[in-house]
Amino acid sequence: MTKIDMHAHFLPPITEAQAAKLDADNAPWLDIAADGETGQIMKGSQPFRPVYKALWDPAMRLEEMNKHGVDVQIISATPIMFGYEFAPERAASWAEQMNDLALEHCAANPRRLKALAQVPLQDLDMACREASRAKASGLVGVQIGNHLGPRDLDDEHLVQFLIHCANEGIPILAHPWDMMTDGRMKKWMLPWLVAMPAETQLGILSLILSGAFERIPASLKLCFAHGGGSFAFLLGRVDNAWRCRDIVRQDCPHPPSSYVKRFYVDSAVFDAGALRLLVEVMGADRVMLGSDYPFPLGEPSIGKLVAENPWLSEPDKEKISALNAREFFSLQD
Repeated sequence: MTKIDMHAHFLPPITEAQAAKLDADNAPWLDIAADGETGQIMKGSQPFRPVYKALWDPAMRLEEMNKHGVDVQIISATPIMFGYEFAPERAASWAEQMNDLALEHCAANPRRLKALAQVPLQDLDMACREASRAKASGLVGVQIGNHLGPRDLDDEHLVQFLIHCANEGIPILAHPWDMMTDGRMKKWMLPWLVAMPAETQLGILSLILSGAFERIPASLKLCFAHGGGSFAFLLGRVDNAWRCRDIVRQDCPHPPSSYVKRFYVDSAVFDAGALRLLVEVMGADRVMLGSDYPFPLGEPSIGKLVAENPWLSEPDKEKISALNAREFFSLQD
């Protein structure tokens, strides 16, 4: 069975000096260990996350793709690379540089490696311009964060970016980042385990309940990472609120569950029962294989959850494993 992993990350071997051109105190860079096998993502002078060679080395990535039986992998920026907090002009230059480095990474095997762009989302014109430039350069879509500071996806600035991508035929992966926390979720990776799924649900519901989907062309190809977070499990609660409370209905003319046809999710839910629920809610046509490779919270054996799910038919497994992503990103055979 063909496998297209549409949610995988990279970070090029950016030096501290290169990062300082964006911001000396907070820009990300890669501190590679002397053996070249492991490293540390740095944020200025502060360690951010331990990583290993597959994050920056395409040869190792391809080797591990072979191990997992992955035919095509679509890479996107590690979210710390977004640069939304920096001055737009510097962020635009940074995004262009990172997108060119993503293409260099994929040049190791352009048939099997594809890339999503990042954009300076804090400036609408610059973001639209870079999204279009990246598409023309060969990137197959754009990855954005699920919010821009305090502004969620229903913010007019972000809605206009989504409209631009719809009109230009640019697919979007919305990825949670900069998770909400007031310090209560300070241990045991709770920001990743609690706030990250909530961030994704917040992004989806902000588009549904605000009425933004009424204004965004239906042609928009939009996917939410991590199985849509907590959206599928709590959709019944949202529909019930829509039926019972006019404040929930005031900007949303249709039941929230009717909007699942407007977006996709990936399969990174790590449990057979959860995947069954996800497919029942979204439909097999709206779920794509995603692993979150090469991070520890990713799927250990890429595609196994889909391939061995007892509730999925063989045609549905084929859709989720490859066919949906091939159509979503307009990939050639």
